[in-house]
Amino acid sequence: MKQAEFFFDFGSPASYLAATQMDAIAARTGATIVWRPFLLGAVFKATGNHSPAVVPAKSVWMNRDLERFAARYGAPFRFNPHFPINTLTLMRAAAAMDLQGALRPFADAVYRAMWVDGVNLNDPTAAAGALQAAGFDPAAVLSAAESQQAKDRLRETTEEAVRRGAFGAPSIFVGQELYFGQDRLDFVEAALNA
Repeated sequence: MKQAEFFFDFGSPASYLAATQMDAIAARTGATIVWRPFLLGAVFKATGNHSPAVVPAKSVWMNRDLERFAARYGAPFRFNPHFPINTLTLMRAAAAMDLQGALRPFADAVYRAMWVDGVNLNDPTAAAGALQAAGFDPAAVLSAAESQQAKDRLRETTEEAVRRGAFGAPSIFVGQELYFGQDRLDFVEAALNA
């Protein structure tokens, strides 16, 4: 079976932009996209990498580049005014929703809240409102996120990504080959078509 593994964190705007393209890549290539939530902060810590936001000149450039890619992809995008967002609970919730078979609608809702609507997902009330508006029970999501099973799943996926060579987000694997960033999707598609 032809597939790409899409390792992502909601706190990465580049992961959001890549996420907006995954369904189209799957349709054009006949591949399955396996969504793999991981914790970007833990990846940074394990690899010695840092967010581009900590380098002022790179941060300015990257914000412009993200806008260019959003326009290229026809994807709605607004840099979240509350950035950075601590995504630990959100990513644990994503792991929990993956275990429950509800990852895609959950990811779509969180990405919209984060990178389209500019919701302050650091604020539990605002985050609950965004989830409720998308049809989720915020209390049930939070409870699932705090389960040991969700915590273990997120930790294991993050450790696996690092072992395989990931150093940031998005990290997309076709077989054992890593493609990093939303600007490498043409290489992902070519690999899936090979």
